[in-house]
Amino acid sequence: MSATAAVRTRPVAGAPTRRRIWSYWRFYLALSPFYVLFAVFGLYPMLSTIVLAFQRWDGLSARKFTGLDNFAFLVRDPTFWQALENTVVLFLMSTVPTLVIALLLAVMLQSAVRFTSVYRIAYFIPNVTSLVAMAIFFSSIFSTNFGLVNAALRSLGIPQQDWLGQPWGIKIAISTMIVWQWVGYNTLIYLAGLQAIPKEQYEAAKVDGAGPVRTLFSITLPQLRPVVLFTVIMSTIGGLQTFTEPQVMVGNSGGTGQSGMTVVLFFYRAAFLDNDYGYAAAIALSIFLLVLLFTAINWRVFRGRGEDR
Repeated sequence: MSATAAVRTRPVAGAPTRRRIWSYWRFYLALSPFYVLFAVFGLYPMLSTIVLAFQRWDGLSARKFTGLDNFAFLVRDPTFWQALENTVVLFLMSTVPTLVIALLLAVMLQSAVRFTSVYRIAYFIPNVTSLVAMAIFFSSIFSTNFGLVNAALRSLGIPQQDWLGQPWGIKIAISTMIVWQWVGYNTLIYLAGLQAIPKEQYEAAKVDGAGPVRTLFSITLPQLRPVVLFTVIMSTIGGLQTFTEPQVMVGNSGGTGQSGMTVVLFFYRAAFLDNDYGYAAAIALSIFLLVLLFTAINWRVFRGRGEDR
């Protein structure tokens, strides 16, 4: 046999053979449940939603391809734009106070020397409490006649308000509940980030005469930039998918003037109340694009300059 023939028959170095692939069948079998579950409950519903967005279907009759009709109607639907505006407003009213309060609490908790574990548990309890139960609880707190908020206002000589009966009152009630729910979670994340900052930096700043405010903006916030980016992105994803709070507190209609109607609640009403699944799929895709847009904006704004290189 010539050298040329030997080279041709020799297997390529590094190319996996069929026998070599099958030798790892135990590992593939161990990983298979994840991929099977993801394909059934993740990939298939996602692809089905994309296809359904271009069809008209009421859940019983045969599907009918309609092209871009669902998206064209979505752009002209005033309820969708109202829901989009409400979603963005609620996101800003809840996310900004949540992250600011969480950061301040984390700084205070780091300096605490006693009962730190008790504080951590207390801050995290709202995050593991039933969301429906919390929504019912906050509905009673903002009740017109028997709510604690109006009771406090009356004790101060201020007229009581119909919180769940007026547009801005609904937004304040919903955003307050979201803040109460997520402050503790973000506080613990910020606290973990603060504990990773070397104490030598704070000692050097103290020697140089830097006060608490200067230390916060010169050391703490720059060092916490990746943690802040994470909390902002997660808060964006969660805030733009607000559903349970308005659905329980003001109902499927969104309350007075549909001021509590969010995009996800609008999607729920189109799918499960109006049985217009094609239009609901188009709304779901718009929610995905909305979350993707805000996440990209937050990533661009909060990431450091060094990461651009």
